[in-house]
Amino acid sequence: MHIKSIVLEGFKSYAQRTEVNGFDPLFNAITGLNGSGKSNILDSICFLLGISNLSQVRASNLQDLVYKNGQAGITKASVSITFDNSDKKQSPLGFEVHDEITVTRQVVIGGRNKYLINGVNANNTRVQDLFCSVGLNVNNPHFLIMQGRITKVLNMKPPEILSMIEEAAGTRMYEYKKIAAQKTIEKKEAKLKEIKTILEEEITPTIQKLKEERSSYLEYQKVMREIEHLSRLYIAYQFLLAEDTKARSAEELKEMQDKVIKLQEELCENDKKIKALNHEIEELEKRKDKEIGGILRSLEDALAEAQRVNTKTQSAFDLKKKNLACEESKRKELEKNMVEDSKTLAAKEKEVKKITDGLHALQETSNKDAEALAAAQQHFNAVSAGLSSNEDGAEATLAGQMMACKNDISKAQTEAKQAQMKLKHAQQELKNKQAEVKKMDSGYRKDQEALEAVKRLKEKLEAEMEKLNYEENKEESLLEKRRQLSRDISRLKETYEALLARFPNLRFAYKDPEKNWNRNCVKGLVASLISVKDTSATTALELVAGERLYNVVVDTEVTGKKLLERGELKRRYTIIPLNKISARCIAPETLRVAQNLVGPDNVHVALSLVEYKPELQKAMEFVFGTTFVCDNMDNAKKVAFDKRIMTRTVTLGGDVFDPHGTLSGGARSQAASILTKFQELKDVQDELRIKENELQALEEELAGLKNTAEKYRQLKQQWEMKTEEADLLQTKLQQSSYHKQQEELDALKKTIGKMKTAHA
Repeated sequence: MHIKSIVLEGFKSYAQRTEVNGFDPLFNAITGLNGSGKSNILDSICFLLGISNLSQVRASNLQDLVYKNGQAGITKASVSITFDNSDKKQSPLGFEVHDEITVTRQVVIGGRNKYLINGVNANNTRVQDLFCSVGLNVNNPHFLIMQGRITKVLNMKPPEILSMIEEAAGTRMYEYKKIAAQKTIEKKEAKLKEIKTILEEEITPTIQKLKEERSSYLEYQKVMREIEHLSRLYIAYQFLLAEDTKARSAEELKEMQDKVIKLQEELCENDKKIKALNHEIEELEKRKDKEIGGILRSLEDALAEAQRVNTKTQSAFDLKKKNLACEESKRKELEKNMVEDSKTLAAKEKEVKKITDGLHALQETSNKDAEALAAAQQHFNAVSAGLSSNEDGAEATLAGQMMACKNDISKAQTEAKQAQMKLKHAQQELKNKQAEVKKMDSGYRKDQEALEAVKRLKEKLEAEMEKLNYEENKEESLLEKRRQLSRDISRLKETYEALLARFPNLRFAYKDPEKNWNRNCVKGLVASLISVKDTSATTALELVAGERLYNVVVDTEVTGKKLLERGELKRRYTIIPLNKISARCIAPETLRVAQNLVGPDNVHVALSLVEYKPELQKAMEFVFGTTFVCDNMDNAKKVAFDKRIMTRTVTLGGDVFDPHGTLSGGARSQAASILTKFQELKDVQDELRIKENELQALEEELAGLKNTAEKYRQLKQQWEMKTEEADLLQTKLQQSSYHKQQEELDALKKTIGKMKTAHA
């Protein structure tokens, strides 16, 4: 039997179907240029013969034999060899009737290995037997002698050469089968001994026991038949009694049904009435809210303003009333004084006018005397110089001039005496005026003291208002901030509920199993208790944890039991009690080995990629402590299958390598990441909690500010009242008789001062 043709398709470098014909019966060599595919022809023959050591065909696995590892769209490698079987002496057993034998082997990416003999599916053992029967056992150690091993073959010892000859002759296959058959016989004999022992020690005693039980069972059946007969008699008697009861109850049932029908009709009518009333109530409430909502706010503002104005007006009114009574009493007293004062005032005004006129005359006289004195001084100077003239400039004698001067001096002295008398009279008048002013001073001083007291009270109120440190517009700004916070909280609550509606698995709610239940005992879902340090590891962490993300962490097993029994949970949950859970974590030595193998930045324990509270350490070790996370498939494969590590490993892309023999990966679901959504939910919860705390603080500030604002408004009302009272007192003082007398007195003092100056 020799090769006639080889057909290659998708095998190594042969992408398209390639057929090689014309093999000589004595074919034993392949020649050609480098890269022309000589080795691939030999590899295809070894592949078809069923070689198990793939390194001899330069491959690590069967998929490496497919053209470009299936990356070029070719996913199948196929090799078919047609053998010439015309020499029946060398024909394989069972194939003597075939002149040609065509053997085909196919391997598919991600599929199984398949053999065909003359177009019919065959298993691997049948193909191996076919080739071994003609001395073609490709798995013999010396079937394929690679370069570099020729010298070793030449230097073989006689036993090794004998073994190689037996392999070439095909007798070694039967030796192997003989040894395998002997081992099988030994196993079967041991199994027979075991079966015999079981028969003697277990089955035979069991049969004897079953026979005894059979006799007991027959006796039991006899008793049961008697019981059944008696039961039928009893049931018949009970049936007769039930028939009588049925007849009596039929009428009662009919009456009750009639009553039930009537009650149901009444119930339906009442339900309709209730629905109508509820609808009417809702409409009325909506209408009331719509009508009253805006009106109520404006009315409240108007009421507050009206109350403020009313308080201010009432205070002013009380002050006016009080002042009016005081003024009335003063008016009556003043009216009495006014009659006398008016008379005195008229006389005094005349005297003042007279004195004023005299004062003006004295001033003119004084001016003239001053001029005369200046002229006399000039004349004296002229006389001293030897000149003489009278006051008209005419020449005069010295005696005449002296006589004229004496007359002028006498006249001036007379006028001065008159002015002195007028000055004394004015001073006397001033004293009289001052005495009159003192008499009127008591009422004026009281009003002035009242004004000073009001001013001091105003200053005290201003100090108290400033001490309150209250801003008038602060309350409005805080109310606006409260409205904004309320809107933000409503928006966040809607977002929170929308997330829970889209992802119901994120929701975990329960009812308190007992009164005074401490909710801190239930920590929550695992997914809600962690934060991912690096978002790129989210997919890997989800695969590491799996369904444990939805486990519920509690403090003790007692809490978990109460939660399961009386917590009214909406679905099934697995409980993790922190005091009972025992977690196995990857040893630090194993981690160091993995880091040395692929680099410290390329492999991490899954537990190190999440953040959590220290009290949850055991639960997190239980969920994440036994798995590595690697950056890519190559590193994950090295870590998972290293004999020193042998630990489940997950890549960032979602591929899982399990040293127990499973590998999963491929396209990931496009659904949203659970941990990402949990993180989003936590962010919303945190923001909601912050907003609610801000709102609570704002409410407390508003409550405190409300008291401050009330005090401020009261103080401000009092301040406004005192301001108005001060204005009224100021006006009263300015319009009083005392004020007018004081002004006249000041004017008289100025006049006297001028007279004194002129006299000097």
